[in-house]
Amino acid sequence: METETSGGKMGVGSLALFSLCAVIVVDTLTASASIGVSAIGWWLVTLVIFVIPYGLITSELGTTYPGDGGIYDWVKKAFGYKWAVRTTWFYWINVGLWMPAVYIMFAGMFAELFFPELSFYWQIAICIALTWLTIWICNVSVDIGVWVTNVGAILKVLVITVLGVGGFIYAAKNGVANEFTFAAMMPSLDTGVAFLPALVFNLMGFELVATMTKEMKDVRDMPKSIFLAAGITAFLYVFGTVGILMALPVADIGLVAGIVDTLHKLFGDSAVGQFMVSAIGIMALLTFIGNMVTWTMGASRAAAEAASEGELPETVAKMSEKYDTPVGANNITGMVSTVVIIAYALFAADSDELFWSVFAFSSCVFLLPYLFMFPSYLKLRVSDPQTERPFRVPGGMGVQWVLSIICFLVIAQAVVLFIFPDLIFMSVDWVYSAPVLIGVLITIAVGEYFLKLAVAKKDQQEANNTNSDLTHSH
Repeated sequence: METETSGGKMGVGSLALFSLCAVIVVDTLTASASIGVSAIGWWLVTLVIFVIPYGLITSELGTTYPGDGGIYDWVKKAFGYKWAVRTTWFYWINVGLWMPAVYIMFAGMFAELFFPELSFYWQIAICIALTWLTIWICNVSVDIGVWVTNVGAILKVLVITVLGVGGFIYAAKNGVANEFTFAAMMPSLDTGVAFLPALVFNLMGFELVATMTKEMKDVRDMPKSIFLAAGITAFLYVFGTVGILMALPVADIGLVAGIVDTLHKLFGDSAVGQFMVSAIGIMALLTFIGNMVTWTMGASRAAAEAASEGELPETVAKMSEKYDTPVGANNITGMVSTVVIIAYALFAADSDELFWSVFAFSSCVFLLPYLFMFPSYLKLRVSDPQTERPFRVPGGMGVQWVLSIICFLVIAQAVVLFIFPDLIFMSVDWVYSAPVLIGVLITIAVGEYFLKLAVAKKDQQEANNTNSDLTHSH
């Protein structure tokens, strides 16, 4: 991050860069390209009906209630302690559930680039090794972590730019692999509808900036940085998606191998071409590690803080004496990731299937806190009108209701479609849906168990305090 000299405060530029690194993910670009050319129409629709309201609401919440807790603080203020604990649990545990999907993608791409014959079991071993490398980086140092995220942000932009520019150059020489007519670009419910929730997932995370309020030069910069980041993010996604679609026919886009296949198509088989494929491929792989380090660092810190307040089990609160990093939360993230990799590897036939099941499962858990965030916004507008709002979403209460409900429904449909992708065609494939649904339900159940423990502990503390007050007053 470029830090300004005035006590390391972040301006609009560095905040936008932070957002870009948190939000942009190279690993699901192939999922959006798998929708086909109509992905372009879907991106634009999602931008207008979802990203703009989401950015406005996040800007108002972040500037009105600045603090390190972000979404957790807002839910707590609106709906109280229990909903806040649920939010923290989903936000944190989803990283351990998402890491397997990212590293399954990594292992598949790595094999595609360097060892095409690599067996599925070796790929699983690579996933587990990467999980623990990530945990180690997060355990030893915040500085390395910040350095990894900055490099990650730059590499993401580079990889997506190469795919986009390369796609246009390839199409100019060899013709376009898919038909880009106006009709084809319109949103339609044909082949790729199962991948639509990936678009919503790809755009989540702008509220992470709100956890950086202490580092900001001026909190009122937040809306500018959110919209700057959202604009750049959307442009890069559309550009990368179009690049892949110019070079590869939709039918040939593999979820795991799609990026490498595109690079092979763009750069050809010459020695220089092979070198470029490897170089860009390695950059893409490094962005995966950067992404996991960013999210693990942020989520584990939040979880450790929650645990120190008694909201999650005590082991989660454990901090490293030497490095002051949340080793308890980090190590549990690593263990969860390892278990999920092994459990799902027993079900899946190939890495595409494995990637998508694990990705869909973790994404559902990741999206659950947002189902609390939009109602919290409405509730705070009604119950806390007297707090000064440096940034207000324009329009009366009717407008706020409409925006919040739209955002809520977009998230809800993404959760449903991740679990039941065929629902639009009125059918359910239980072989796929059952493991995903069971995973989500188990995660919710474990969270409810921890919530019960936290509430009991809180009641006990309050009872003890009351008793000690009584004894003092005698």
